[in-house]
Amino acid sequence: MYRIQTLNQISVKGLERLPREEYEVASDLGHPDAILLRSAELEPGPGLESVKAVARAGAGVNNVAVDAFTERGVPVFNTPGANANAVKELVLTALLLSSRGILEGIEWTRGLDIHDADEMHATVEAEKKRFKGRELQDKVLGIVGLGAIGSRVAEAAMNLGMTVVGYDPALSVEAAWRLPNRVERMENLQALFARSDYVTLHLPLLDATRGLVNEEALSNVKSGSRLLNFSREGIVDDQAAVAALREGRLGGYLTDFPSPLLQGEPGVVATPHLGASTAESEENCAIMAADQLRDFLENGNITNAVNFPPLILERTGGYRVAVTNRNVPRMLGHVLSVLADADINVVDMLNKSRDDIAYNLLDLEARPDENVMAALGQIEGVINVRSVDA
Repeated sequence: MYRIQTLNQISVKGLERLPREEYEVASDLGHPDAILLRSAELEPGPGLESVKAVARAGAGVNNVAVDAFTERGVPVFNTPGANANAVKELVLTALLLSSRGILEGIEWTRGLDIHDADEMHATVEAEKKRFKGRELQDKVLGIVGLGAIGSRVAEAAMNLGMTVVGYDPALSVEAAWRLPNRVERMENLQALFARSDYVTLHLPLLDATRGLVNEEALSNVKSGSRLLNFSREGIVDDQAAVAALREGRLGGYLTDFPSPLLQGEPGVVATPHLGASTAESEENCAIMAADQLRDFLENGNITNAVNFPPLILERTGGYRVAVTNRNVPRMLGHVLSVLADADINVVDMLNKSRDDIAYNLLDLEARPDENVMAALGQIEGVINVRSVDA
């Protein structure tokens, strides 16, 4: 039986993917095989030596010490795209709020102290021009980051009659297939800012993206344009955004990440990190995380790990062994030599690497005994070895 420790409240629909007869799931477990979490901070400290995998029900893994888990040979899974529709809808809401005087009009109307219907009507008609906005149709939306969320935003924006331009220096082949062919690709961030009436960000927070939208980037913005950040805190330099607002270069800054610097600043609309806060999104993330965790524990397969290569090997019978090692030459040869010396035939195998980590799945004709498993673990460069029996 596998032991799964949950560090946050996880959707029941996700937990239902882990059968009770095979999985013990609880928030207070000793020696867990895996950890399932959302926003809790996690480092591989004392008591977690047994952990074989970590799964986050969400896309970002800023709250997980990924490098430290990688050193232990522990994959960290996330759920890219599971919350894409929820974020897309919030971005569309922000586009509309940034274009029309909706929020200002609501606040003004709420403050009216008028009890006569005719007077109310006359006042509204006289003052509504204060909240006049503009339409999204025929405006240019610049999307920075064209993955699962960015591609959905692009399609929705084009359905509203907008022209969409995009920039993504790390665009994958899979993401390119999802992208509507009418999206015009921009060569750099500066060109996108200069062209766009609205800019929306959909990037992970990495060293390369931290502070990406800074004073220099905002010096290229089209006058009066709106900036939307429903991606990650830290991608936008808030001080630079406030300066651009005060100087009139930005017409508005809409973000899902409030900060003291933004409080009370005219032109700022901040929501309390609502991007994935829908029941549907939480269910989708939990289901995806649980499925990926289960496939790894039961089959050794890797899908959507942020620190391991993707690797799926169909079962061919026999006995399966998973080996994680440093990505150095001749490692696979050493592994196969140990098996050959034990007269164990390899039925099927798959080997992939990512950065400094290599991962191997081997289906064997005979069950390796404790001595063979120990010999595999003692190979220089091997991080861990796990039996994944059929």
